[in-house]
Amino acid sequence: MSTNEYPLHRDDPPGFGRTSRRTQLAGRVFTWLAGGALALNIVMISGLLILLAYMGMGYFWPKTIQQYELTDGTRLWGELHDRETIRDLARGSEADGESMRISVRQATREVYGSEDFRWIPESEIANTSRPDDLVALERRSNGVFYGRLIGLTKDGTTVDATGDALWYDFEEEIEAKFREGEAIDDFEHDEIAGPTDALVRAKRDRDRLLMNQANGDDVRERLSTLDQEIERLNRRGEELSTELRSKREEWERSTATFETATGAEITLPVATILDALRPNRAGFFEKLGIYVSHLWGFIWDAPRESNTEGGIFPAIFGTVLMVFLMTFAVTPLGVLAALYLREYAKEGFVVRVVRIAVNNLAGVPSIVFGLFGLGFFVYLIGGSLDSLLFSDSLPNPTFGTGGVLWAALTLALLTVPVVIVATEEGLAAVPKIVRQGSLALGATKFETTWKVVLPAAGPGILTGVILAIARAAGEVAPLMIVGMVKLADVPVDGEFPFLHLERKFMHLGFHIYDVGFQSPNVDATKPLVYATALLLVLLVTAMNLVAIAVRNHLRRKYASSAV
Repeated sequence: MSTNEYPLHRDDPPGFGRTSRRTQLAGRVFTWLAGGALALNIVMISGLLILLAYMGMGYFWPKTIQQYELTDGTRLWGELHDRETIRDLARGSEADGESMRISVRQATREVYGSEDFRWIPESEIANTSRPDDLVALERRSNGVFYGRLIGLTKDGTTVDATGDALWYDFEEEIEAKFREGEAIDDFEHDEIAGPTDALVRAKRDRDRLLMNQANGDDVRERLSTLDQEIERLNRRGEELSTELRSKREEWERSTATFETATGAEITLPVATILDALRPNRAGFFEKLGIYVSHLWGFIWDAPRESNTEGGIFPAIFGTVLMVFLMTFAVTPLGVLAALYLREYAKEGFVVRVVRIAVNNLAGVPSIVFGLFGLGFFVYLIGGSLDSLLFSDSLPNPTFGTGGVLWAALTLALLTVPVVIVATEEGLAAVPKIVRQGSLALGATKFETTWKVVLPAAGPGILTGVILAIARAAGEVAPLMIVGMVKLADVPVDGEFPFLHLERKFMHLGFHIYDVGFQSPNVDATKPLVYATALLLVLLVTAMNLVAIAVRNHLRRKYASSAV
């Protein structure tokens, strides 16, 4: 910008032109600094997302199974996991002593035990090849298995086939046993769970009558009826258990025999195998289909093997449910508090103290909120609810223990200062003339606040909600005290009230910590840490985008209020 755009006037003081130019230069410098900082933030965030995607999403791509023949005559099958440089100073100088070694995922715990990974110096590898008949098995337990399929029995009958025909029969049997396993799970859930729950209730009713030490014909008749019901349910339970064992024995009759890298033959029940593939023979599009299948299973399946395998759907569901419950709790609490402080309370010592307290709450460590939630929500409120409404279940607590409801309320208290401050800023941005115009037209104070001020301050309120969601979704420390656990089912089932807020839940943040730092097999679970972290970032981003879209809609709607 030239100085001619700001022509000097005869009344301007001496040096005005130089001051104007210095001001313009300073403005340009700060503009460039702000733009550079923004660009740096974008680069850092993009780099983080690229790192998470590269390290995490590649885990689901089917990898080639290598055959390593070592100089000592041994043979090893596995996936190439890592490569690094090592130095042997005993060989001379550092430059002369440099060599490479590789990490191979050999898995197959029936042969190698818990040593899933093995480091091998490249100097000890005599030959490397990729046999196309090697099979990788994903199992219900005991990890991955590498082998060569050499035999199959279907329900005790040996299959007379070899090569591709044997492989196709094996794939069909896996699918058949998978369907049978689902039918057994349904039988166990639908047929056995009902009588078991009824037996528990009958025993509880009998124990309650005995504890009351009541007498009379009605009580004795009731006890006799309960004893007969308990005996009937016990017989029914034994019959169902026998039928379940029979189904499981039939389910596990089919077996597959594999040759391992050491030459040993190992027979596995087909029912324990979830998936089998020959990655060395698969083409690009077949691998792409397997990749999508693995990614889908990671999102929708339940975890297995202490969170080291399987999916993370219970953690995703628990995180989303907890955040939504927290949002429903913190929004009215924070908005009402901000409305009172900004619209109704008179400025004075008490209001200043309250604002200072709100600001200080924003800096309190989250673990302190967790301890408060444990004492107030779990022990006080939950224990009182158990005494009043669920006394029959005591001493087993219902609401007097950690659950998703108490976790959401604890995080609501943690994030309420953010909502209060953002709502106050939004209310302060509404021009006074809007309030005065509403009052002049005959509206009451409440009507003005409810129908004029609150809608106009909606963008500011949603800004606070967005910040609250972003913080709550990543909190872990307080949740470990008030209901979050390592493994839990989804708190939804077919029993009334269907959504059980008193149950414990899983959370993506704690899942990342558990898999990354508490896993017995860190090398195998490291990619899962990156994949879960990427999913958590995307989940928080999606929830924030929804709130931002609503905020932008309100901002356009009430643009005339200068919010």
